[in-house]
Amino acid sequence: MIHRYQLNGYNIVLDVFSGSVHVVDDLAYDVIGLYEDHDADSIISAMLEKYRADSDITEAEIRDCLDDIEQLKSEGKLFAPDEYADLAFDFKARNTVIKALCLHVAHTCNLNCEYCFASQGKYHGDRALMSFAVAKQAIDFLIEHSGSRKNLEVDFFGGEPLMNFDVVKEIVAYCRSIEKEKGKNFRFTLTTNGVLLDDEVIDFANKECHNVVLSLDGRKEVHDRLRKTVSGGGSYDIIVPKFQHFVERRGSKGYYIRGTFTHNNTDFTNDIFHMADLGFTELSMEPVVCPPDDPYALTYDDLPVLFEQYELLAKDMLRREKEGKPITFYHYMLDLNAGPCIYKRISGCGSGTEYMAVTPWGDLYPCHQFVGNPDYLLGNVYDGVTNTAVQDEFKLCNAYARPDCQDCWAKLYCSGGCAANAYHATGSVTGVYRYGCELFKKRIECAIMMKVAQAESNE
Repeated sequence: MIHRYQLNGYNIVLDVFSGSVHVVDDLAYDVIGLYEDHDADSIISAMLEKYRADSDITEAEIRDCLDDIEQLKSEGKLFAPDEYADLAFDFKARNTVIKALCLHVAHTCNLNCEYCFASQGKYHGDRALMSFAVAKQAIDFLIEHSGSRKNLEVDFFGGEPLMNFDVVKEIVAYCRSIEKEKGKNFRFTLTTNGVLLDDEVIDFANKECHNVVLSLDGRKEVHDRLRKTVSGGGSYDIIVPKFQHFVERRGSKGYYIRGTFTHNNTDFTNDIFHMADLGFTELSMEPVVCPPDDPYALTYDDLPVLFEQYELLAKDMLRREKEGKPITFYHYMLDLNAGPCIYKRISGCGSGTEYMAVTPWGDLYPCHQFVGNPDYLLGNVYDGVTNTAVQDEFKLCNAYARPDCQDCWAKLYCSGGCAANAYHATGSVTGVYRYGCELFKKRIECAIMMKVAQAESNE
């Protein structure tokens, strides 16, 4: 399978199953497009007709092009076969270990964001804070079910996790106290809206957190439209100075400014550029996922604008890089030389199998987006996973389990997509959230184009 596209002046040909990326001239681009469904004589005739005004395009050159394509095919770099589909991955039978937990230390929040998937932090249930006893049991559960895996991850999530900061600190201290004994290494992530950021939190995060995710939607008018305080005011002026202070203190350690764009700001690159102007360089901007009748829901009419925005962002990032002022965009981070193994590229994030969310009461769910849905309650940190049928369902969330993914060129980059988004869009975790697919494919096209441009500039 190949995918051809043109972007930023490049003719790009992606060979899906080998992962090879080819940058070709116009003739090769057209010939490759005809290669699988036409014989040589038909291709030559079609190319001579198309390029008859170009005296440099001769039959001999077209035949040379065909020979080059055949050579690349024989080397497995073009039109490579799908060697993975026939390997009969039995994902349901595979033995998995748990490597990460998302601890919902606070089912409450000090903001009242209109688009919050978690119903303003309380997940359509009662407001609650996780006790240290529950958190300790969750860590013990993780260790017990992590097998021989050394590196484990714990995400502090909410609601707003800093509303339970004392327990967060206790959890980290407990993990550090048993790392050597248990032969484990813990990495912590904190996601916060920033309202409670202060020097104590910053010192703690800089010492203990591998990554910190800071929620900011961009321009003041955009951010304040939906990310409001409980009293109804905007939160931009409260959090931006705190985020700037945090990033200044954090230095080169991992962080992301994470925003959400909606139908209200389809020109979201202006929000990304605004965040860069504020001094933030590690950026992520996610499309809102919500019921289609919400006033801020993205529509199919928005897609052409969003595609243009992604292309504009990629080109501007290349410009900034040349000027020595680079920014990172999470969805354009792509390693074409040493990326994830094929198992990971097929199976995805591991929700429900390698990764689980834990509620303040110790209940286990496949991920934070399923919390509160009784159909997807896996068990709890005391008894473990008791709903093995649901876990088996998530073991089959992979690029080859979704019929709609079979002919998609991007399936080894998205692993079939997000199970939660698929469920909310189709009612099945093995369905496809088509809107998200369109955006994902555009982002991958842009990310590959950037790799091409960077390789060219290094020649």
